[in-house]
Amino acid sequence: MSSKVYFVNLRSRTYQESKMNKLRDLFDRAGFNDLLQKDDLTAIKLHFGEHGGDGYINPVFVRQVVDKVKSSGAKPFLTDTNTLYSGTRHNAVEHLTTALEHGFGYTVTGAPLIIADGLRSENFISFEINKKHFRTVKLARDMVRADSMIVLSHFKGHEMVGFGGAIKNLGMGGAPAAGKKDQHAAGMTVNQDTCSGCGQCRDVCPEGASTVTNGKAYIARAKCIGCGECLTVCPEKAIDLDWETELPALIERMTEYAYGTAQAHPQRIGYINFLINITPDCDCASWSDAPIVPDVGFLASTDPVAIDQASYDLVNKQIGLSASLLPHDCGAGEDKFHCLRPYIDGALQLRYGEAIGLGSRDYELIVL
Repeated sequence: MSSKVYFVNLRSRTYQESKMNKLRDLFDRAGFNDLLQKDDLTAIKLHFGEHGGDGYINPVFVRQVVDKVKSSGAKPFLTDTNTLYSGTRHNAVEHLTTALEHGFGYTVTGAPLIIADGLRSENFISFEINKKHFRTVKLARDMVRADSMIVLSHFKGHEMVGFGGAIKNLGMGGAPAAGKKDQHAAGMTVNQDTCSGCGQCRDVCPEGASTVTNGKAYIARAKCIGCGECLTVCPEKAIDLDWETELPALIERMTEYAYGTAQAHPQRIGYINFLINITPDCDCASWSDAPIVPDVGFLASTDPVAIDQASYDLVNKQIGLSASLLPHDCGAGEDKFHCLRPYIDGALQLRYGEAIGLGSRDYELIVL
């Protein structure tokens, strides 16, 4: 059976058609009020952005969702988990500081902030899923303990899984550091011929696996946890891994974690994907590159696979923007994420998500 995915475009000629009002209408039409009960502690899962980037969801949009949750009688809080890599969200103190600096304070959003895996990412529980890669997964305790969830995802490209939407937001974003380590579990290597010895990989490595000796970087495989931050920041693109064998397993492991987070709240999660400012990289990067396609709109569903499949399809229908990281010949109808990174099969998260029962790739797009 097809899953329903609701869509609004971004055209506005009156106040009633403003993006804020469209978001509120999308919440209602997608039936999210039925997911919430009076006095629910409702987790609004989102990404607060890394210092230096600006691609995260506008806090004013988040406020519309917060107000709708409150109108249902529930008690919302904004939440995310700490990062595995060393950045401005590596612990709850820096994470909350970054969120406040990016405008996610109570005055703007109307909801308190809770980092779901605690001060140092040690607040988690084991949750049984019995899948191919994991029998149990480690999930952020305060996200699991919530009564219901609304997952807000900025849809964009990603350096290791092709693209990030609801599945990545659930899987990687629902895990503490220990769970993120379980998902990555890949080793990086350095091409000595192209390495400039700048040391940026050393600076971001959370495990001290990267060092610079005699003007070249080296990564100790025994210490490397495969978080991929060195790959993201390397200006020479000298860092690599076995894309053919390691990345498919990473994508499947991430999807199993998404399954775990979803199963912790059966029939109590709504998803909204924001197809605006669609950048080539994750919002975990400390910059935001130019968008690869024009803005598309907002989508809502109770099915994480269906909403990501619809998002993927809508992005690929767009023209590729010439002043972006996309190759110039990646036009309307081309797979934008494959054009960006042909060595990554990002759609595997959709196929595998359907195979393990996370959701359906078959969807009905309902245009509002």
